[in-house]
Amino acid sequence: MNTTFSCVGCGKCCNDHHVPLTLPEARVWAADGGQVIVLVEAFLSNGLGLPPQQREHAERRSARVRSADAEANVAVTFAAYNVGACRHLDEDNRCRIYERRPLVCRIYPMEINPHIPLNTAVKECPPESWEKGPQLIVGGELIDRELSALIQRSRQADRDDIQMKDAICALLGIRTTALKGDGFTAYLPDMHAFARIIDELTGQVLPQWDSEWLFHVSGEDIARQVQAAGAQVATDGAANYRFISLRAA
Repeated sequence: MNTTFSCVGCGKCCNDHHVPLTLPEARVWAADGGQVIVLVEAFLSNGLGLPPQQREHAERRSARVRSADAEANVAVTFAAYNVGACRHLDEDNRCRIYERRPLVCRIYPMEINPHIPLNTAVKECPPESWEKGPQLIVGGELIDRELSALIQRSRQADRDDIQMKDAICALLGIRTTALKGDGFTAYLPDMHAFARIIDELTGQVLPQWDSEWLFHVSGEDIARQVQAAGAQVATDGAANYRFISLRAA
């Protein structure tokens, strides 16, 4: 399969998308007055919530934690919270911070997750974006070396940042996760506290967090499976987060 791509400047990818950020990018986003959303998912060590072929990638970008008597891996994503147009998009659909735009924006339209192939049919780019321009994929392989390097850099940042993200979550009181494949828990932390905690932890040797998490799940059938594995299911109402179910998607 061969794919060409040329951005036509429609701005659709800059509207209503929560853009994943590296830890330094999240700190800059907060400093610029933006809101960061924290998205959390986890899978259990027995494999619940994780297709076997994705285990290596998922383990690399997650922190090993506990939930009651079970071991789990939690993945935390810090993302730019964009409802409507990105705050850096001008009236001509041009990026005001193009030279320092987030890594994921530089990688678009390619995917970060190696298990998700580029599917032009689900991208919001208009058809003419794929009709001309430089070749992006030839014979099913990405041929842009610079873009490949950016993807690897993003994946490495996921791995390098995860312990710090878990520590930040602990200090923000974020301790409830969704089961991977079932949904996400989504938090909108206070940005002053968020920035202060990052600054306090940056450059320090992280303490050994007693990282204990609860699971928020979409239904009783999933709850029974999580509890059978020895993990703890959240029973109280969602006071500081929203559960986003993937079952309803």
